[in-house]
Amino acid sequence: MLFGLKKFISFWLMPLPLCVTVIVVGILLARSAKRARLGRALVVAGAILLILFSNKFVSRWLIRPLEARYPAVPEFTANAPLPANLAACRFVVVLGGGNGGSPHMSAINLLSSSAVARVAEAVRILRALPEAKLIVSGPRSASGESHATVLARAAQELGLAANRVIYIDNAHDTEDESRAVQRIAHGGKVALVTSAWHLPRAVALFRSAGLDPLPCPSDYRTHVHDDLNFDDFLWEVGALERSTLAIRERIGYFWIWVRGKAG
Repeated sequence: MLFGLKKFISFWLMPLPLCVTVIVVGILLARSAKRARLGRALVVAGAILLILFSNKFVSRWLIRPLEARYPAVPEFTANAPLPANLAACRFVVVLGGGNGGSPHMSAINLLSSSAVARVAEAVRILRALPEAKLIVSGPRSASGESHATVLARAAQELGLAANRVIYIDNAHDTEDESRAVQRIAHGGKVALVTSAWHLPRAVALFRSAGLDPLPCPSDYRTHVHDDLNFDDFLWEVGALERSTLAIRERIGYFWIWVRGKAG
């Protein structure tokens, strides 16, 4: 019940639904003689917000602080020792990122772009940690196959042995995943792999669950040394998606902060 209510409320706070709602309400109010001025103001405000959220520069400005919170796990050099905090990890956790349901298709092609980036980074880390286990998470879909299973299949397609995988297929959000991982790892050191923009909230929830996660970002939407061109000040659907991710993560973080689950 609470999960569904949270999803419903958060949907209407996302940039596109919010801006469209403000514009529609403004149009309706503009038809009233008494509230026409307010209606016109809402239409203009909704349109300006939608233009800003769809701008490449603005969207990157919104999401970059989230992605910069934790450093990426560096490339591994042959015969060089692993960072001590990574070497201590006995579990590598990949948070769910969604998948499609087309039959007779490889798991890699079923996964969303975010999920592919996450599982690829996890397998890269696991190659450097031969004793570590992979924990995959994601609930069952209408097709009957859980997202955790698709992630595991993708990891195996990338060369990971099947006996190194642990499944969590009854978690619906990051908070559920953190509690499930705690029951498996018993407070031990885990490498937490998820999208860079999702890590601040994920790390806070894992720490709240009693874990000591090593943040392992993936699926970057921006990069520090990207060239700045004229095109970067234009508009695109991808920019609206980046803005949506940034707004959603900040709302999510505020929600867990209110509930005392964020430091």
